[in-house]
Amino acid sequence: MISITASGNTSNTERFLASMIRGDLYSGLEPLAQRGVEALRAATPRDSGLTADSWTAEIEKTSGGVTIWWSNTNVENGFHVAIGLQYGHGTGNGGWIQGYDYINPALRPIFDEIAASVWKEVQKA
Repeated sequence: MISITASGNTSNTERFLASMIRGDLYSGLEPLAQRGVEALRAATPRDSGLTADSWTAEIEKTSGGVTIWWSNTNVENGFHVAIGLQYGHGTGNGGWIQGYDYINPALRPIFDEIAASVWKEVQKA
C-alpha cells in the first residue's frame, strides 16, 4: 500500500486554481488581439487598401482554453485575397504570382506579448 501525506498551507495553490477557473489568465487578451489586427493591417501589401482594412479578431473561450481567430473578410469571387497574397496564386492567363510571407512576421511579436502576458498572470496567481 502507498500513502501520501502532505502538510502545510495550500492557499496559494487554491488561489491559483480559482483564478484559472474564473478565466483571469486570459483577461488581457482583447487588447493584444486588437494589436494583432493593427499589425496585420500595417503589414498587408497595399493596392487599394481593401485587404489591409479587412482584418478582424475574435476571441473564443472554451473549456479547453482560449483561441484568437484573426480573419480577413476580403473575398473576391470566392478568392481569399489575404491568403493569395501570403501563399501565391495563379492568374487568369496561366501565370503565377509568388506569395509573400507577411502574416507570420506581423504576428510573431504579438505572440511573444501574449506569452509574456499569460506568464505574468500565472506568476501573479
